[in-house]
Amino acid sequence: MGAIKNYFVSDPIVLEKLLCAALSNGHILFEDNPGLGKTLLAKVFAKVTGCNWGRIQFTPDLLPADIIGTRVWKGSDFTVEKGPVFTNILLADEINRSPPKTQSALLEAMEERQVTIEGNTYKLEKPFFVIGTQNPIEMEGTFPLPEAQLDRFLLKLSTGYVKNLELESEILRRRIKWALDDPTERVEAVVKQKDFLEMQNYVENFLYIDEQILDYISKIVRGTREHTAVEVGASPRGGLALLKAARAHAAVQGRDFVTPDDVKIFIKEALCHRIILKMEYEIENLITVEGVVESVVNKVEPPIDFTKK
Repeated sequence: MGAIKNYFVSDPIVLEKLLCAALSNGHILFEDNPGLGKTLLAKVFAKVTGCNWGRIQFTPDLLPADIIGTRVWKGSDFTVEKGPVFTNILLADEINRSPPKTQSALLEAMEERQVTIEGNTYKLEKPFFVIGTQNPIEMEGTFPLPEAQLDRFLLKLSTGYVKNLELESEILRRRIKWALDDPTERVEAVVKQKDFLEMQNYVENFLYIDEQILDYISKIVRGTREHTAVEVGASPRGGLALLKAARAHAAVQGRDFVTPDDVKIFIKEALCHRIILKMEYEIENLITVEGVVESVVNKVEPPIDFTKK
């Protein structure tokens, strides 16, 4: 994360959660105002991990073929022209600007790590990590992501504005130092692509998590479905998101076992975008999704004497 901090000014916890999502082989949705450096963050992250990166600007006239590719006639035969989805880290910028048919072109890639072009299936290179963005302040000309697609994102994050004047000025100082709007050409990899894949493998196969913590995650997820203000609670994929992110966080902290605190740090980011409030609660603004999750967590006792491997 230190290499990213050299180029991107933000709350360190945001960068930590981004890294955990990538190590978990998951995807992130940033819901943020324009101009907060989401594109820069994606490019820098790709560079320091030794990965390729691509960017798709979602617009109302974007077609599925513009994302996954298509077959074109060349000479005497058809050949496959692969789209920008064939990369390691994909920035899906303003994903809610395109209609559902185009948005759905990403679903297979995000879930199966493959795409189908005219009946032929093509595997995506590992790692494959989508960073989606959407602008929360403009609704005109947008197509809200359906719940099925929101559920594909491991975490929903927000970089937010920098917290104080010192950091705000630091952004300006770095721009003067770089003498460039885009300094990413100077970013050097700190790990190789194969090393990053080995890190993902370690998180997936060598992190211990006690049965009590699995029950803790399950109680929280089920609690969101049983809340009186909730129409649709978090899906089982929400529990899996907590499991994956917690294991990655333990690894980032230098442990080979998961604690309840590893779970707690991701609860809102992993579950809030998977919950739909009942209409009457939403219209009357009686409670927020964040409030629901917080109340559920407060009712579930975390394990104290859990086993360490």
